Amino acid sequence: MGDENPIRTLRDYSKPSHEGYRNTIELPVGNNVERTRLRLFQFSLRDQASNSLERLPAGSITTWEDLTTRFLAKIISTGKDRKTPQ
Repeated sequence: MGDENPIRTLRDYSKPSHEGYRNTIELPVGNNVERTRLRLFQFSLRDQASNSLERLPAGSITTWEDLTTRFLAKIISTGKDRKTPQ
């Protein structure tokens, strides 16, 4: 009879497991400002923008410039597809 629900401590929650999680953003070594921007960007997204980030290949974004370039291109191309009310 194994313990199906072991008691977890705060230390367990402070070190979450990322097993099975595929991250499209590869955080650079060193530049803390860029690391912070890249790490927090995904939390600013929702709906289709979040889905499009998840569809990118793992590790395909490595810099803030790369991230902004990809998303601006996606937003601009999506905006062209929509008809504006006249």
